[in-house]
Amino acid sequence: MKKLIIAAGTGFLGQVLINHFKDKFEEIVILTRGKSQTINGIKYVNWNARTFSGWEKELESATVLINLAGKSVDCRYTKENKKEILWSRIESTKILNKAVLNCKNPPKHWLNSSTATIYRFSLDKQMDEVNGEIGNDFSINVALSWEKAFFKTETSNTLKTALRTSIVLGKNGGALIPLKTLAKIGFGGKQGNGNQFISWIHEEDFANAVDFIIEKEITGVINVVSPEPIRNADFMQKLRKAVGFPFGIPLNKFFLEIGAFFIRTETELVLKSRNVIPKKLLQNGFQFKFGDIDNAFKTLLKK
Repeated sequence: MKKLIIAAGTGFLGQVLINHFKDKFEEIVILTRGKSQTINGIKYVNWNARTFSGWEKELESATVLINLAGKSVDCRYTKENKKEILWSRIESTKILNKAVLNCKNPPKHWLNSSTATIYRFSLDKQMDEVNGEIGNDFSINVALSWEKAFFKTETSNTLKTALRTSIVLGKNGGALIPLKTLAKIGFGGKQGNGNQFISWIHEEDFANAVDFIIEKEITGVINVVSPEPIRNADFMQKLRKAVGFPFGIPLNKFFLEIGAFFIRTETELVLKSRNVIPKKLLQNGFQFKFGDIDNAFKTLLKK
């Protein structure tokens, strides 16, 4: 493959994808709010995710465009933060749509971030791309608006895929880092009542799934999650075992609210039951390397 563009690719997931694709593409370009430069053969080009400034020329003749742009949801849901969470996703997607349409030779395939949070809180039903039920709250409505901004502009020469990604567990980034810390200091018990499901995916399976989607030219919405959602209480128990800590103090909703206030985040991130499965990936023949959480922890937590 010739050229890969990753918009907002300097974070955790961007690095996961760079590591995976660095030997598979002749050229990798990262659109970043930082300065334009080339490091270790990777070209970084400045953009503000809202207006054209020259970066749009990089999309010409690209094989794949992956958009990861959007303010982190790991923050307090103040009015200002809510606005930025929404518009950072909408505006970056809109400007990329304009850039793709302006290309003489547009990217062959565009994969845009979305989220498995788009489905309703569910303890009773596993959500797939066909029969999954969409809910109605702030995070869900952000996801709906995001996907609408992505798909409503037709790009006849560019395939489009929305990646409804769950929590990505990584060795050097993502949600596993703070959870591991909690477990090591004795606060690795269940969170809330512990019945809520966690949909997760190992960082290697995430990169492999993206690669698979590109290879198979899978379009539309696709759940990028492991095949086996796990209840929070079981997840934390297995995490304690993996880090070698004998017990974990449970954190009920009251204490989670206090803790979330002090670390400037929201309890929704751990209390919502995300019961999501990767039906389309499995139907197309994708094989997970780390479908089992014990195996995932074993590789991610080894020294």
